[in-house]
Amino acid sequence: MKKLGLLVVGGIAAIVLIANLGPMVGFAIGLAVMYYAYKKCMTAETSGKKFWWGALSVIGLCVSVANIPAILGAVAIYVLYVVYKKWNDKESLDQNTDNDPFTNFEKEWAKLKNS
Repeated sequence: MKKLGLLVVGGIAAIVLIANLGPMVGFAIGLAVMYYAYKKCMTAETSGKKFWWGALSVIGLCVSVANIPAILGAVAIYVLYVVYKKWNDKESLDQNTDNDPFTNFEKEWAKLKNS
């Protein structure tokens, strides 16, 4: 039953990730432009170059802000990572076998038999 829940959550996260791939690319490009323009602005020698690099940095900031839904894509990536880890985690999925009364009875019976 836990595998079915993990499958459903993973499927929803995958759909959200696919739906937000475009904004994620735009967000990354906007951040890269903003970072590069800021670095160039700080090293520019004339005020004209500083102005233009600063303007390009503001444009990169606007592109990044316009693609804020990309954060949902990042959350979806994290959810997929957690689902992947839980899917391969044998201990958390097999907890019910430790509480199974028949398994415990067999263990106790084997201990009594050996004593």
